[in-house]
This record gives sequence, structure tokens and C-alpha cells, in this order.
Amino acid sequence: MISNTRAAPLFFVFAGLFGAAGVALAAVAAHGGGEAALAASASAMCLAHAPALLGLAIGIKEIRTARLAGFLIIVGTLLFAGDLVMLRFAGIGLFPFAAPTGGWAMMLGWLAIAAGGLMRTKP
Repeated sequence: MISNTRAAPLFFVFAGLFGAAGVALAAVAAHGGGEAALAASASAMCLAHAPALLGLAIGIKEIRTARLAGFLIIVGTLLFAGDLVMLRFAGIGLFPFAAPTGGWAMMLGWLAIAAGGLMRTKP
């Protein structure tokens, strides 16, 4: 199992990568061409989950489910946005049901955050 001290920097890295990718994909969507809606959806997911990862990294010691939530959000965003980006630029997705699988992982990540809010932290 990855310790809290090792998970937080990973969450910061992916928050930065998702933020940068979200802005770049928003630019692709704004300039149109091809399937601009795919880039826009991928951008929205990256930009929505980057600050969530920042919050999880900052609160990793207080939120008991932060590691689980963070990993679910990372994997989910990579699958969801990655599938849409592949469809946009390569014309073929990552694998069948990659986007829905990523969507479920992101939703489970958010539910893990909610569950963490109901759990008491150790003093």
C-alpha cells in the first residue's frame, strides 16, 4: 500500500497534468475541426478533477478515503478523457467501454470522498 506521504505528491502531479491537458483540450475544442465536442468533454473532465486531486493531496491526512478516491479519480479521468482524445485524434478509442469504465471510476472516487466525510479521523 502506498503511504500518505507518497500518495500526495502523485496527486499533485496528476492535478497539474490534468489541468494543463484540460486547458489544451479546451483550446482544441474552441478552434473546432474534427469532433470538437470530444475534446470539450475531455477538457471538462480534466479541469473538473484537477482541483479535486489538489484538495485530496492537501487533505490526505484528514480524509481517510483520500488515497482510494484519488486513485479512482486518476484512473477514471485517464480512461474517460483518454478514450475521447483517442477518438478525436486517432479515430479509435482506447478499448471498448473505456469511457464508461472511466466515468464509473470517477463517480466512485467522488463517493469515496463523500464516505471519507462521514468517517472520523484518528487523533
